[in-house]
Amino acid sequence: MEYGKEIAKVLITEAEARKRIAELADQINRDYEGKEYTVVVTLRGAVMFFADLFRQLTGNVDCDFIAVSSYGATTSTTGEVKMSKDLSSPIKGKHIIIVEDIIDTGITLSYLKKMFSAREPASLKVCSFLDKPSRREVEIEGDYIGFTIPNEFVVGYGLDYDQKLRNLPDVCVLAPEVYGG
Repeated sequence: MEYGKEIAKVLITEAEARKRIAELADQINRDYEGKEYTVVVTLRGAVMFFADLFRQLTGNVDCDFIAVSSYGATTSTTGEVKMSKDLSSPIKGKHIIIVEDIIDTGITLSYLKKMFSAREPASLKVCSFLDKPSRREVEIEGDYIGFTIPNEFVVGYGLDYDQKLRNLPDVCVLAPEVYGG
């Protein structure tokens, strides 16, 4: 697909994303076979990833949503996590998988894991579409990772720049001149 000048390049095509998501769903289905579990989706970036993943999960699986952010309208974290929507149901004694769009600095995910752990789930795992380990400020890893990517600012497939470009079907690298990078 051709994009305008705001896109430097396509990093992951929609077809590559869908193939990898099917592989992740297969692994989760094997790991959670016979178990009841809840997928907790972080809004808004993980929604496209979640939708494609969730349709392929089998068994007794439920979902809930949480909205947190440490970015605001910039390309770098503020270091402070803000929650604008908490879970709808208690998670005590439940198997939980947090579904993230990207593990970047690790600040948001670390916050979520600590908060959820305090609520005493039976188990707590992380499934992230993207992982950018070169940007870690907090030591944290995901349990199910779609793609490990280089330190480039990506948009599309749910990921945004200032709430824009989420709707691109591919994961694309944002041109540095767009954000002053």
